[in-house]
Amino acid sequence: MTQTAHSAKQTVLVTGGAGFIGSNFIRYFLRRNPLSIVINVDKLTYAGNPENLKDIEENENYHFFRADICDKAVLRGIFDKYMPDVVINFAAESHVDRSIIEPEEFLKTNIYGTYSLLEIAREKGIGLFLQVSTDEVYGSIESGSFREDSPLSPNSPYAASKAGADMLVRAYNKTYGFPAIITRCANNYGPYQFPEKLIPLVIINALNGKLVPIYGDGKNRRDWIYVADHCSAIELIFKKGVPGEIYNIDSGEERENIEVVKMILKEVSERIGKDVISLINFVKDRPGHDRRYSMDSSKLRAMGWSPSYFFEYGIRQTIDWYMENRQWWQRIISGEYMQYYERQYGAR
Repeated sequence: MTQTAHSAKQTVLVTGGAGFIGSNFIRYFLRRNPLSIVINVDKLTYAGNPENLKDIEENENYHFFRADICDKAVLRGIFDKYMPDVVINFAAESHVDRSIIEPEEFLKTNIYGTYSLLEIAREKGIGLFLQVSTDEVYGSIESGSFREDSPLSPNSPYAASKAGADMLVRAYNKTYGFPAIITRCANNYGPYQFPEKLIPLVIINALNGKLVPIYGDGKNRRDWIYVADHCSAIELIFKKGVPGEIYNIDSGEERENIEVVKMILKEVSERIGKDVISLINFVKDRPGHDRRYSMDSSKLRAMGWSPSYFFEYGIRQTIDWYMENRQWWQRIISGEYMQYYERQYGAR
């Protein structure tokens, strides 16, 4: 058996660590736990970007492997070499629109990939497996908030694939006594988020003078959490959480999409000295679009966690980051970062 998940010095295997939330977590964790070792396993699909962690590439406690979590032979080799104490599974196909068009990749990565990780982790006697999930598995709710014991009712192929993964993790805990925890988080935003998601899309389109598409009437409601707050919640949960439990993570900052868009456009207008509010463009709603997400995170808050970023402050910080890091998202939009992949890691 490896070290326990609660020891001060740990080896943590993070999957999907080159993505938005995973890269933010790795940076956050190494800053707070400088003696620990982080193994980052990422397939580098379109949304996984090694540049997200360029600033820590030389850290001797950070190791990156380009690998698919569906490949059990490769995973086994990484586990054998580093003997991780904790596995945190961020790896997922996550964009709802893409799941509607091409659901197969979501089923492969989100369900079979999670299964592969569970099997290897169980085989190697991992101290803790933390499955990073989403509020979307609960479906939509008109009033009130979902609790951890609420039934799952996913309404998109993406949400269904994440719900399936959650059920596998639960089954491994109940059947094998496998030490697993599930976290379900609200909508994240912040630095390094791929430009297809709402908040970076609005910021980038506004800066480029392009129309800002809004589905339907724009009144779909979401709880928005700054990515650093999600990272702090995950760190607390894997240090103090109880295997077999589920923990909801939300900020209590619920907003309609149209409110979020108008707030961003107002902030961008003030920064660039040009009114961009007129860029709002209502478009046909997507199929199965959930009206409202809301979760009760009182279980987590009882452990001493609370968010540090109010939405207005987090949005300003995010806008500033995208304005100060134009090269990062311009390389993505132009496709230049794909060439970077091939130079650094070989053709896909």
